[in-house]
Amino acid sequence: MFWEKKLAQWVDEVRNTTNIPARLVLWNGQQLDFGSFSAPQVTLKVNSASALPLLLEPSLDNLGEAYVKGKIDIEGKLSDIISVGYSLARSTVTSAGKLARVRRYFSHSKASDKKAIQYHYDVSNEFYKLWLDENMVYSCAYFENGDEDLATAQIKKIDHILTKIQVRPGHRLLDIGCGWGALVLRAAGKFGAQCVGVTLSQNQFDLATERVKAAGLTDKIEIRLQDYRDVEGQFDRITSVGMFEHVGRKNLPVYFSKIRDLLVDDGIAMNHGITSTDYDSGETALGGGEFIDRYVFPDGELPHISLALEAMQRGGLEAVDAESLRRHYARTLEIWTENFESKADTLKSLVDDEKFRIWRVYLAGCAYAFENDDVSLFQIVCRKAGRSAQTLPWSRRYMYDRPLGA
Repeated sequence: MFWEKKLAQWVDEVRNTTNIPARLVLWNGQQLDFGSFSAPQVTLKVNSASALPLLLEPSLDNLGEAYVKGKIDIEGKLSDIISVGYSLARSTVTSAGKLARVRRYFSHSKASDKKAIQYHYDVSNEFYKLWLDENMVYSCAYFENGDEDLATAQIKKIDHILTKIQVRPGHRLLDIGCGWGALVLRAAGKFGAQCVGVTLSQNQFDLATERVKAAGLTDKIEIRLQDYRDVEGQFDRITSVGMFEHVGRKNLPVYFSKIRDLLVDDGIAMNHGITSTDYDSGETALGGGEFIDRYVFPDGELPHISLALEAMQRGGLEAVDAESLRRHYARTLEIWTENFESKADTLKSLVDDEKFRIWRVYLAGCAYAFENDDVSLFQIVCRKAGRSAQTLPWSRRYMYDRPLGA
């Protein structure tokens, strides 16, 4: 009786202040509406009373936990479900994330980072193949015109990166966090580079190695199961795509310093990574960071772009170009979500129900976050600090001189 009274009071408060087109259906059949409507866009079905403490403090973390643990089921269009989740969290939650932020700050080591990477990326290659593009590129695509399909946009993204850092035949290129090898395959096959790709994921290492052999590029590409901190040697070009989110805020200067040490004096590097729009470099909004940390990306941290640039400078690198691709990642995630939904039955056969629910809400939630400026993504071109201005290009025109994806 206590919980039901609290629940009715909470629903009344939400309806009076926000008017959300959603209905709550309890395990006993009782219905409570969060707004005034002829029919709800979203229906939250509460399967047991154990969900009520989570619903009454509806951060994105708590709502996500209730869903992935099967304490609630949700009906409606996925984009509407995510929008309602954000609206419920926004109407109630006042603060979230500080304790989790502190814990992640102190949690990075080579062992913990390897464990975190394997937790996320070693679900199974078959799982990722079902909703990524044919080259299995698991990072923001580049929609040059806005009407490209995903596979084309991913190739254009890789070409955009390699053009920005001016890769030439014979250049020695290091790809930090090489994934399943798409970038090094393109850099070697299309641009003529000699490539080293490093990853901490066994599944990625195995498949990337197979793909290099299948492409006949073993003389041009070496894939390593290796921490970037253990890489030695000198490289003309360095790329890091979707990796620095795993580094940790306090480790960013050391990370960029390592990139500097690995660059030849006239080398160029590119860091392509997700950033927070919280200028205190704290947390993704409304408890979303805690959910991602707990269920998706253990120990991940998103710096604000200002902190990334500061850390780059502290690491001895000069940022010479920065480009926001937030709109591109919103579109990428929209397509991934559509692919995920269309392959739902097959995906459910590859993972348990909890894992399926985690990824379903994670992809759709990220699409919403990029669309609504909760997070962003920047490509930053950099080089060793202190070099002459005479070695800089006059404009960005060189980035667009050659067609992408050709």
